[in-house]
Amino acid sequence: MSFIALVALVVREYDEAIDFYTGKLGFDLVEDTDRGDGSRWVVVRPPGPGGGTDLLLSRARDEVQRAAVGAQTGGRVGFFLYTEDFAALHTRLTEAGVRFVREPSHEPYGTVAVFADLYGNLWDLIQPAG
Repeated sequence: MSFIALVALVVREYDEAIDFYTGKLGFDLVEDTDRGDGSRWVVVRPPGPGGGTDLLLSRARDEVQRAAVGAQTGGRVGFFLYTEDFAALHTRLTEAGVRFVREPSHEPYGTVAVFADLYGNLWDLIQPAG
């Protein structure tokens, strides 16, 4: 069996990224290990039993990486957060100050809205149809 366990997300600073992903999005902080060289191994994941892929929050180390913060997918939606209760999660995220850049719509594949993370990376919030 093979699966993608982690996806690296380049961030400006660890603590501000942890604050956003845990505080605003409600993700769980799975690991925050000091690697001893000024870097940390920081893993977050959406709450719940659904499994899925964790995010490795990776601090940008040089100018090339800093330029990628917020633009890792070239302005396209690059991350997809699935939920079983779109209305409740959309309301909670809005109240937490998460910026939605496209309002909810009903599509053949489900209910979807687009939000930006603290750096501008675009995410779909989706409740699949059926």
